[in-house]
Amino acid sequence: MNIHEYQAKELLKKHGVKIQTGMVAETPEEALEASKRLNEETGTSWYVIKAQIHAGGRGKGKVKETDSNGVVLAKSQDEVHEKAGKILGGTLVTHQTGPEGKKVNKVLIAEDVYYPGESEPKEYYLSILLDRATSCNVIMASTEGGMDIEEVAENSPEKIIKEWIDPKVGLQGFQSRKIAFKLGLEGQALKEMVKFIHSLYKAFVSSDSSMFEINPVLKTSDNKILAVDAKVNLDDNALMRHPDLLALRDLSEEDPAEVEAGKYDLSYVKLDGNVGCMVNGAGLAMATMDIIKLSGGEPANFLDVGGSANAETVEAGFRIILQDPNVKAILINIFGGIVRCDRVASGVVEAYKNIGNIDIPIIVRLQGTNAEEGARIIDESGLEVHSAILLKDAAAKVQELLA
Repeated sequence: MNIHEYQAKELLKKHGVKIQTGMVAETPEEALEASKRLNEETGTSWYVIKAQIHAGGRGKGKVKETDSNGVVLAKSQDEVHEKAGKILGGTLVTHQTGPEGKKVNKVLIAEDVYYPGESEPKEYYLSILLDRATSCNVIMASTEGGMDIEEVAENSPEKIIKEWIDPKVGLQGFQSRKIAFKLGLEGQALKEMVKFIHSLYKAFVSSDSSMFEINPVLKTSDNKILAVDAKVNLDDNALMRHPDLLALRDLSEEDPAEVEAGKYDLSYVKLDGNVGCMVNGAGLAMATMDIIKLSGGEPANFLDVGGSANAETVEAGFRIILQDPNVKAILINIFGGIVRCDRVASGVVEAYKNIGNIDIPIIVRLQGTNAEEGARIIDESGLEVHSAILLKDAAAKVQELLA
């Protein structure tokens, strides 16, 4: 589960990570009030206004309606009101959102931390994630902060520092110091970075996160180490242990069909094709999408109804798939292991009748427990539903009906 930058920073702050102070606002008036409070608390007179959406590249992104960037600098409180108004309510398009963009409902008003001092501010990159190849957490760091880390890794891989953490032992002091030394830090800045890394790792483990990315981590002109940005991805499978973190979920940032699927414990991912897929089991779903492509079609979604598919989940799956106007046919592929095929077939027929006005072909392929009974139920239903035995026959049938 993704969370917003302002939420991520609050999570880090609770675990002792130093952050760039900021306040969230939903209107230009709230943004102005936030700037006044920031001035009182931090003394800042310049402010950074940052669009809050679940996507990267906000600084280079553009708001369709006003041509404003998603991250802008305001040099006065009047500018905060004006520039926040050009971002809030607009549609921000970045390289991660695609051309459709995302609506900006909130902005973060943050203090200016790039102030002059005894040395030049310097940006670094830090992230923590699970390395499945080694079954260890890995801290990645780089002196090339504020940049696209994928480009750095491709063009200058020697600038990526990696330190693996044994989860049985945890992060050791020498490892934090090694990272700080490799980043070229010394004196007070080195000590601050060591503390920063320890606090960041503590926050990562305590929140059961799957990824932390701080880009940039800033060394200020007076040698403080701060998280200027923060991207946090929480492990969905551990949210049962963190109701406080689950409460941070912003449904407006998620695909409505995926939110609806979650209500029925369905695993759904929208794709760009024209053949809707409903399958029980993730592996079988992947194989189904492959066979559709091999037969000349394009899958419109990944939809796993699980091993206990019934009439309710089948009907919910139908409704979710039919929300996509690009879908021109639906292929249902069920292997009856735990679930009985005749029960699924009855669910398909019942769902078809309940929804009504389904004007696209539906092909159902059933194999396993009571598969023959399931096929008979479909064939005798009198509905425009076609049954198949072999998966390749089902895919060929889809193409035949689409032609």
